[in-house]
Amino acid sequence: MIHKHYDVIVLGRSIGALTAAALLARRDFTVMVVGHGERPPTYRLDQHVLRRRAFTMLAEPSPAWRRFLVELAQSQTWKRRIVPAAPMLQAVAPRRRLDVPPDMVLFGREIDREFPELRRVVDELYAELAHVNGAADDAFSHDALWPPGTFWERRETARYAAMLPYARAEPDADLLVEFPRGHLFRSIVTQSVLFATDLSALPPPFAVARLHGAWTRGLMTLPRGEEELEEFLLERILAHGGRCLLDERAASVHVRRGTAAGVVLDGDDHPNGSSFVITDMDGETLASLAGGEGIHKRALREWPRITSSVGRFVVSLIVRREGLPEPLGPEALLLPFHSPPSALAGRAMTSPPPPSRAPGDAASGGRPSSPRQTRPAGPLRPVVHLQRCDLPPPSTDTLLVAEILLPDRGPLSLLEARQAVLDALTAELPFLERHLVLVDSVHDGLPVWLYDGQRRRLVERAALKGAAPGAEPMVRQLEVDPPGYLGLAGEPIRGPIERTLLVGRSVLPGLGQEGQLLAAWGAARLVTRTDRRKERMRRDMWSKVEIG
Repeated sequence: MIHKHYDVIVLGRSIGALTAAALLARRDFTVMVVGHGERPPTYRLDQHVLRRRAFTMLAEPSPAWRRFLVELAQSQTWKRRIVPAAPMLQAVAPRRRLDVPPDMVLFGREIDREFPELRRVVDELYAELAHVNGAADDAFSHDALWPPGTFWERRETARYAAMLPYARAEPDADLLVEFPRGHLFRSIVTQSVLFATDLSALPPPFAVARLHGAWTRGLMTLPRGEEELEEFLLERILAHGGRCLLDERAASVHVRRGTAAGVVLDGDDHPNGSSFVITDMDGETLASLAGGEGIHKRALREWPRITSSVGRFVVSLIVRREGLPEPLGPEALLLPFHSPPSALAGRAMTSPPPPSRAPGDAASGGRPSSPRQTRPAGPLRPVVHLQRCDLPPPSTDTLLVAEILLPDRGPLSLLEARQAVLDALTAELPFLERHLVLVDSVHDGLPVWLYDGQRRRLVERAALKGAAPGAEPMVRQLEVDPPGYLGLAGEPIRGPIERTLLVGRSVLPGLGQEGQLLAAWGAARLVTRTDRRKERMRRDMWSKVEIG
């Protein structure tokens, strides 16, 4: 017995899942979204709002996102929500700082100040990045399937893939070959790519150009981050008649005659029927949710192997604003880089010093407090992606979200990671620890660190709202064997069971966020083409105002 039938049931609340749901709801399909246990972007301790994930809207300039806004007639609404990031990216190393402002003339001055010996090769690099991203925008603006599945899809997508520079390059080709080995600027480019991709290693050359370009060609921010994006997408789903059950989870996928026919929710005896099941899970997890039923023989034989050995460890810090230097931007990379003595001529990220304190007193833990003293970049100093979010008035605090890529088998353990992140921040922001209010991570299961003056006290995790009492899993970086289409893809959009579609990070991990959007467009296209009336309606409903 079926509770209710939907055209599409979507499992998950990622950007790919919610984008696919919003597109299909707009096209007059009946859609139900099930959160399936994925936790919201934020959680709380008293009045403090913390984030469990770092989020940068790197896909904002992508044609996949712009086409989505046009189809939903939300271009102007979106423009009112976003704020330009200035600088777009900031790189901070011991006594070095490089800003990437939106104005390329100012960027040239930054290069002349910090790396005058590299001015020519940097100019050539960014000219090449502009060429690559222009070609990619042209290719991704077409309604093709990325990655393609059938013969005709491969033939269609190949026409657009031929437009992509470096798409057929050797995987180990180096876009930065002109830069000296071990140079700080090389590290800035590669680390920005590693934090943008969903792969655990550096992606192919085209993805390197695309992802670093996403940081440096008009980066936009949302004041409330991922929470605001989720709210925007859910509004669109509900406005077009969709149903959202974010607190529910699927007990199983109902399979009938080898085809996914619905989803059984936790606590229900009977399934909710559907013509398609779309999910941001990987194919293996989806197959296990179906109890191993209905899996294609080809999927059993040829399905790519998705593994992970690296996770994204995130720390939220509430800091009094006077403890932060004014130049600190909304997006920064903190690099524990060993510079030669002759290169240490740049400006450190320092503030006017507060009242002095003895270097060895109890509150400092024996750490140096002088802005001229920096801690050595030892083996446990990770590269940190840092986001600054100034809280609205009347608050005088700032939320910092720090993220590192933490290998499962590395010199840094999960229980040491929070302190290592804090040490990395205070090494470059020397007055930070005097102005800390709160430090927490959902990934290590340790108590919340609450600061009263310069004394730390521990608060049990049971006091948190919206967070688990124990450790929560990290978002994982992926390894794909064998690599998929153009070295960018992992699993196909069509799932291992008939009438299931994948739109998660495992489909196009090489392209990060943009890969999820392209997968969402592909899933929406496959569903829409099963209903000729709705496909015609989709072609007719574009408004002249939006296209103009």
